[in-house]
Amino acid sequence: MNQSRVHARSCDCREEHERRKVVLTGGPGAGKTAVLELIRQSLCPHVRIVPEAAGIVFGGGFPRGGDIRIRRAGQRAIFYVQRELEAAADAGNPAVVLCDRGTVDGLAYWPGPDDLWSAVGTTLDDELRRYDVTIHLRTPSAETGYNHANPLRTESPAEAQVIDERIAVAWAEHPRRFLVESSEEFLGKVARVLELMRQVVPPCCRGHFAVPGEGHGADTFPGPSAGVT
Repeated sequence: MNQSRVHARSCDCREEHERRKVVLTGGPGAGKTAVLELIRQSLCPHVRIVPEAAGIVFGGGFPRGGDIRIRRAGQRAIFYVQRELEAAADAGNPAVVLCDRGTVDGLAYWPGPDDLWSAVGTTLDDELRRYDVTIHLRTPSAETGYNHANPLRTESPAEAQVIDERIAVAWAEHPRRFLVESSEEFLGKVARVLELMRQVVPPCCRGHFAVPGEGHGADTFPGPSAGVT
């Protein structure tokens, strides 16, 4: 079953809401998979989750290796799959499309020597404009929880930290980027993401994303470039 279409909660609202596309990103081991599983428990028909394109590409048998031609081919494939997944997610007019990574993440993995955007026929500005909000989960160090629980994860803790920083640089110019720093208490990280999601979904859905014991703040989404710690 397509996980992105499973609705754990119902919503009586039938209004057409303004579409928002949100990216949940972060380096290897940042906790995206665990956070998305918890978010799925809050899903209603207004929210659609787009699965990670890299998992589909590499999990489906696309070759991996150190050869630059293989690496370039893999990143081009991920880019095109990502864009088509997002196009498919628009079916049914959801209010929020939540993407497990976005096209801009490819900058952190592109081996060169040319520019990724020239290789796929677009620009950084055009790709940043695809998304309304970016939530970046920072990768933990080996001491604070990095592991290889995901069988597709091949990076060492040091390599994961480097990739995480590259992702931060790639998304740096997005006007609504929110950083969720790593901590020893992973549930605190989850609570921050749920709080941000609560503020980006339509008012009729906000109760689904309530965080027990946390204040919800203003009903409007936080301002541009705010950091979340």
